[in-house]
Amino acid sequence: MKLAKLLVLTCVLIPLVGKGQNKANEAVHQPSLANDYFGEKPPGLQPALFDPKIVSPDGLFEGGTFSPDMKSFYFSRKNGKYEKRTFFVIRYQNKAWGKETETDIKWPNFTQDGTMIYGGKEYRVKTDAGWSEPKPQGEFLKNQAHGISLSSKGTYYFGFYKKGSKEEGSLRYSRFLDGKYEKPVKMGAEINTGKEIAHPYVAPDESYLMWDVVREDGHGQADIYISFKDKEGAWLPAINMGPQINSEKQESAPRVTHDGKYLFFSRGEWKKRVDGSSYWEGKLYWVDVQVIEHFRPKQ
Repeated sequence: MKLAKLLVLTCVLIPLVGKGQNKANEAVHQPSLANDYFGEKPPGLQPALFDPKIVSPDGLFEGGTFSPDMKSFYFSRKNGKYEKRTFFVIRYQNKAWGKETETDIKWPNFTQDGTMIYGGKEYRVKTDAGWSEPKPQGEFLKNQAHGISLSSKGTYYFGFYKKGSKEEGSLRYSRFLDGKYEKPVKMGAEINTGKEIAHPYVAPDESYLMWDVVREDGHGQADIYISFKDKEGAWLPAINMGPQINSEKQESAPRVTHDGKYLFFSRGEWKKRVDGSSYWEGKLYWVDVQVIEHFRPKQ
């Protein structure tokens, strides 16, 4: 699968996960900063390119993630002078955004309270001196690939791929039961239908799940789909999020911001080099989170 691997968290973090996720519905965002989202004009119900010049002066910015307190932005640049994908962080200090610096933290996900960050099959804990050194994942995520998301209940939803398997990939979940994470459970056909199934995002309350996949009813390459739970807690059939979100290009990696205001996702395509190899070229888009409510079933 030609999709970037996202981030993982180990079961060693269980006590901290519980602490952080119990606060999932509390406001962790600090009093509004004048430069939230770098002062970019908020989008409406039509997706807009998120391309702030402070992180994209040369147009090679791919995408990134804000920390829950909105005081750090981790992002990557690729192509052009960046032959290899390069990762950066920029911080808000002294009432202004500073200069970006390179970082070894890649594709970060944050817990809701911002005390943990996980990526590249590793996790880090926030300390008084900054982020700890990376620590290894737990065994239950051994075959995790292509995205991961953690609910406020401490349940992981993630892409799953086992080397040597005939299965192209699937989404699975793992709950914390009896003091440890259970063996990954494969989700049903409502979710696992199609090719290149990847990059799940689960709502903190697990009321809905978004991911990207190539399906016959899609608009082009991979599209973003959404599924909601019914009253009994079962996942309903997946819904393509339509031409408002999806296009003839590839849409992937949906994520709702920690303040619950916006849906971010990537849009791009795979291109061929002269030597026949391929590379991903994409940009970050954002849209008002109310687009999700259009698909929510009335119960």
